[in-house]
Amino acid sequence: MNALRLTEALIARPSVTPQDGGCQGLLTERLAPLGFACETLVAGPEHFRVTNLWALRQGARPGPVLAFAGHTDVVPTGPLEKWSSDPFVPTHRDGLLFGRGAADMKTSIACFVVAAEEFVTAHPDHAGGIALLITSDEEGPSVDGTVRLVELLQQRGQRLDACIVGEPTSVEQLGDMIKNGRRGTLSGRLQVKGIQGHIAYPQLARNPIHQLAPALAELVAMRWDEGNAFFPPTSWQMSNIRAGTGAGNVIPGELELQFNFRFSNESTPDSLKARLHEVLDRHGLDYTLDWTLGGDTFLTTPGSLSQALVGAIQAETGVTPTLSTTGGTSDGRFIARICPQVVEFGPLNASIHKIDEHVRVDDVERLKNIYRRTLENLLL
Repeated sequence: MNALRLTEALIARPSVTPQDGGCQGLLTERLAPLGFACETLVAGPEHFRVTNLWALRQGARPGPVLAFAGHTDVVPTGPLEKWSSDPFVPTHRDGLLFGRGAADMKTSIACFVVAAEEFVTAHPDHAGGIALLITSDEEGPSVDGTVRLVELLQQRGQRLDACIVGEPTSVEQLGDMIKNGRRGTLSGRLQVKGIQGHIAYPQLARNPIHQLAPALAELVAMRWDEGNAFFPPTSWQMSNIRAGTGAGNVIPGELELQFNFRFSNESTPDSLKARLHEVLDRHGLDYTLDWTLGGDTFLTTPGSLSQALVGAIQAETGVTPTLSTTGGTSDGRFIARICPQVVEFGPLNASIHKIDEHVRVDDVERLKNIYRRTLENLLL
C-alpha cells in the first residue's frame, strides 16, 4: 500500500476528536513488521478517551533519534450537505483528494509510515532511531494526548534528538514553508464588578463598562514587545465582551471580557500578566482575572534537522522553504520539552478545517519522498 492508498484508508476511518477510529491500529500493523516496538497508551476520562501511539525502531549503530509526530483525530465535518462528497469517503476530483483530515493531517501520517517503510527496507542497519508519536487529542483540549506521551518518555529517560510534526505548513506550493517554532498562547477571563442600577440614576450605580473603558483603550494601544528575528511582536486581542441584562434602561452590575496573548519569546507569561494587572490596578477596577496558559513559545534555530529537511525539500521539489513561526499552537510545544530540535512540515494548509478539505494528489508521493530523504540525510 503506497502513501496515497494509506492516506485514503485513514480518511475512511472517521476519527472526530478524541476518536481514533482504528487509525493507529492500522499504523501499528504497518510498523511492527519493520521492527518498531509499538505501544498504545489510552488516557483521559471515560467520556473523552484518548488513544496514543508510541513506536520506536532502534538502528544498528549509534546516531540521532528522529521522531515523526502527528494526530489521527480530526475536527467535526460541519454541515454534511455542504460537502461535495462524503467527508469520510476519500474522493478524487480534478487532481485533488477530498476528505476530512486529508490535509490536517492524515496525509502526513501516511507519508511518515511509508517513508519509514522504504527507508528501513533499503537501510535495515541504519544509525540512530526512528520514532512516531501519534495522538487522537490534538484537535480537542490536548490534555491527554501528546503531553502524556512526553511525560512517559521523560519518566523513561528516552532521548529524542529531532522531531518533525506533520502539520500542514505549506502555503502556495509544497515545501515553501517550515515552521521552526510557535508563539505562546495565554488567555484571560476578566470580570469587572460594578453596581447595577436604573440608567436614569447613574449616581446610584457603578457602570463597569465605563470603568473599564479607559483601561481597555490603554491595553489596546500597548506595545507588549517588538518581537525579534524569529517572532513577530506579541499581540493582545479581545475575543468576547459581555455585560448588561438585555434591557435598555439598566446599568449592568458586571462585565466579562475574554482575551488572548499570542506572545514571542521576548515576553514571558509572568511578565505579560504583571503588565496587564498593573493597568487594571492603576485604574482602580474591582475585578477578578483567571488565566490559562495554552502553551509556551518554542524555537528551533537552524541546525542539523532544518538542514536535513531543507535539503530534502530542495532535492524533491526545487523549492527553498522559508522558516516561520506564524500561526496557532501545535503539539510541538509539548515535544520541545524533551527534544532540542522540533519543526513542523506538511502539505498545503489552505483547506484545513474547512468544508471540502483536500490535498493535491501529486503532493502525497512528493511529501513521502521528502520525509524519506530527511531520514537518509540524518541517519545514513
